[in-house]
Formats: sequence, structure tokens, C-alpha cells
Amino acid sequence: MNRKDGFKRLVTFISAVFLMVVLTGIFGAVWYQNYSEIIDLPFYRRGNWVLIGIYCLLIWLFFQVYGGFKLGYLKKTDMFYSQLISMCCVNTVTYFVISLIGRHFMAVTPIILMTFTDFGVIALWTLIAGKMYFLIYPPRKLIIIYGSSQAAVLVMKMSQRVDKYMICESVSIDEPQDKIRELIKKYDGVIICDITAEQRDSYLRYCFENSKRAYIAPSISDIIIRGAEDIRLFDTPLMLCRNYGLDFEDRLAKRVLDIVFSVFVLILTMPVMVVSAAAIKLCDGGPVFFRQDRLTINGKVFKILKFRSMSVDAEKNGKHRLATEADRFITPVGRVIRQFRIDELPQLINILKGDMSVVGPRPERPEFAEEYKKEMPEFDYRLKVKAGLTGYAQVTGVYDTSPYDKLKMDLMYIENFSLLMDLQIILMTIKTMFFPGKTNAETTETALGKQQTKEKKENKK
Repeated sequence: MNRKDGFKRLVTFISAVFLMVVLTGIFGAVWYQNYSEIIDLPFYRRGNWVLIGIYCLLIWLFFQVYGGFKLGYLKKTDMFYSQLISMCCVNTVTYFVISLIGRHFMAVTPIILMTFTDFGVIALWTLIAGKMYFLIYPPRKLIIIYGSSQAAVLVMKMSQRVDKYMICESVSIDEPQDKIRELIKKYDGVIICDITAEQRDSYLRYCFENSKRAYIAPSISDIIIRGAEDIRLFDTPLMLCRNYGLDFEDRLAKRVLDIVFSVFVLILTMPVMVVSAAAIKLCDGGPVFFRQDRLTINGKVFKILKFRSMSVDAEKNGKHRLATEADRFITPVGRVIRQFRIDELPQLINILKGDMSVVGPRPERPEFAEEYKKEMPEFDYRLKVKAGLTGYAQVTGVYDTSPYDKLKMDLMYIENFSLLMDLQIILMTIKTMFFPGKTNAETTETALGKQQTKEKKENKK
């Protein structure tokens, strides 16, 4: 292992602490100049320090949720967006805390100016810290071992991170084992994709022996095993896969969160829902709501509730419309409510009824599920939990992520469930609403464009 790798976490930690100190210092200056002396009962020295410490803690919490400290892991733009929305949340919460302390709504202008100053600091930090990080840690040179042409999709996705991965060579699993092992020695790591379990285990052991990084595209079985519990039978280690979804305690905690969240958001968004319902009715005189059969836990069919965003005859004669095909049937009001996800709000009623949860795999239509099961017999595995308003696949994937990859991400959520994870996904959903990711088609096109540009430059040389 390169010696510099051992200090990678220290480098990211120091850069994160520096950013937190600067942002906290800005708040400290704003607090002392604009608020500390005008509240009814001014704090003494320690009281001011406690408030500034709370602000620092809020920065850390929101940055952890949105990935604002993942220097070198996220793209610069993604990390910048994460930090922007984090600071908006931190400063909004802080303003209400200050108003609570002052016993009335305090002047908001200093907080707004502070927020824009924070944006400038974050932009500068992202630029400088990013350049320094990638100067110290250039992209890793990798080789990919593949078993079929399906590995090309993974290669194209990794090609989007030329700052992090440099795929220098590819080799078929059909090549002699000695040749493949010699090639692995030449590079910093290996990508293992779409080969048999026996072959993969062999090369994984080899990588372990030689301290080589291994990036593995997991199978469904791998994800299930990752969620296993470590137990011992006397002196023999075992891995227990329970395979029945969530425990009773988890289901109870999740249900409480569902009820509290859905009631709170329903009350908060009621004016928006009333205006949306009136606009839909006035637009074409059709029904306000759209109901459709969807699948939830244990294959139970329920009627999902949405605001109608397409024309009344969009699916006449029982013809199902795919997302791309349905675009031309969307009404003018429908485009607006879809853009801001307002059409999904009535599903809060489904959550209150117990058909859905706030977080879980998105509910699929029975007829589509049957089609998916022909190619993916494991598709029903995602029905171990209730369908969700949002989910892990929705906040980590993109719009056109393949059904198989979505299934993997849904299973990763089920196998690693925690209430904290649900809260994190809810907060990540807010970021996804404001900063939706590119589609796979767009990223593939971008990658191909970069590759063609690179080839042209090489040909000129």
C-alpha cells in the first residue's frame, strides 16, 4: 500500500475541521455583532460559547447526512451541492433557535448575508481542497476482469470519475490465470465484474495476499450475506441471514415514524395540496386524484393515490404507458406538480392507512413486476417490507437506473435497515428534489464524448 494512503483520512479530517472552524467563526462574528446584545436576557461568555458550539454541531450533523465531508469520494459539484443544502438547513434552524432565545422573530437579514458568505467560503474550499487532494492522491490505475459484455456499463460509469479511477486495461476471465495474476500486479487495484463465484473468490484471495484493492460488482446473494448477523457456535463462527425483513421492534419504530411524519407533512402542505387540487380540476374538469394498483409488503395489492398529472384518457382501453411514452399526455398543471413532486403528496394518506411507509422500495405495478420477474426471479425479494414514498434507490440512483441495480439497492436498504438510515434518506430526498442527478444515458454520452476527444488528441500526436 502506498504510504500516502494511510494518511488519507487524516487529510480529509484536517480539511473538514478547517472548513467547520471558518464557517463557525463566521457565525460567531454575526452572533456577536447582530444578536448577542439585543436579546432580552443577554448571555454571559459561556452562554455565547455554547450557542456557537451548537452551531458547529449542526454543521457536522448536516454535512454527515448530505455527504459534505466526502472529499475525494463525491464529485466536486455533488459535494458543493451537498454543502449548499446543508448550510441552508443549518442556518434556517439557527435562525429559529435565535428567535426562540430572543422571544420574537429576530432580524433575518444578517442570517441571509451570512448564508451567502458561507456559499462563497464553500465554493473556495471545494476548489482548493479538491485540487490539493487530487494532487496528493491521483487517480488509481485499475484493471478490470470481466466475464461478459455487461461489464461495459460499469466501465462507462467509472469513466465519469477520471479524477478517481483510471481503467488502464481489461482482461477476459477466459485468459490463463497466471497471465491475469501478472497483470493485476502491475496496477493499484482490480475491478471484478460478472464472473462466477468460484473465479471471483480465487482472485479476491490473490488481491488480499498482495494488498491490492478489489472493486466488486455484488450479486443478490452478496447483498443478503452483507446483512447477516455474526454469531458463534462454541468456537465456530457462523453468519445468520434471518431473511424475513424487519424485526418487530424495527416495524414498530418505523410505523411510529410514518405516522408522525405523514401527519406533520400533511398539515404543512395542506395549502399547497388544496391549490393543486383546484388547479387540476380547473385545467380540464377531470378527477383530481389518480388511483392505480401497486404492490406492497408480501405482494399485497393496494390503490396508490396521486394527484392526476396526465390527461383523463392517457391509459384508456387499459393500455399502460411507460414513463417516456407518457410525457406527451401530461397536462400543463401536471408538468408543474411533477417538477416539484407535488403529485406524490396524496401518498401520505396511503402511509397513514398503513399501505406504504415513508421510506422503502418504490411500489411497482403488478403487471410490470411480472415482466421483471421473467428476467429477475428475485424481484419479489423487495416485498419483504412496505413500499415507500422515497427509497435508497431513489436518493442514490438516477432516473433511468436499471431495474436490476434498483433491486440491489432496495435489498441493501432492507438488509441494513435502521431508523437513522430512514431519517438520512428522508433528508437526502430533499437534496434530490433540488439537485436531481443526470440519467445514465446522459452520463454514458458524456463519457463517450470524453473518450472520443481523448482519442482525437492521441491521433494528432
